[in-house]
Amino acid sequence: MPATAAAYHFRGIGDLLTAALTQCMDEDSERMRALAAEADGGEDALRGFAALMAEVVAKPAHLLAEYELYLLAAREPKLRESTDRWLAALADFARRYTADPVRVEMVVGLVDGVLLQGLLRDEPPTAERFEAILRTALPS
Repeated sequence: MPATAAAYHFRGIGDLLTAALTQCMDEDSERMRALAAEADGGEDALRGFAALMAEVVAKPAHLLAEYELYLLAAREPKLRESTDRWLAALADFARRYTADPVRVEMVVGLVDGVLLQGLLRDEPPTAERFEAILRTALPS
């Protein structure tokens, strides 16, 4: 894309960066929302969720962009729409397994924490590890 096209659509590099980060977050939020909509509280959905999380953490550049948006949104509330969609999609999935609002909140925080820590490890969590974590957090 020519620099003039970017200048036409964005007021500055900060706006361009925010748009790129938001797109990363929205892509994963949509995938998570679709997974949550199909989840029936069973084994296959849990395995599918674990596989998605392993896929997300295996792309550190994409995941890092999402956490960059988290930090920006912490400072600028107007950016929280995308992060809120991600958190809501995670909560929707957890609600397929439990009606306990505290457990739902715990699962949302747990998933975010494991993903974030995955960025710090040489060996990110596998789908099997995510599944084991989710099985421990969610009732059978």
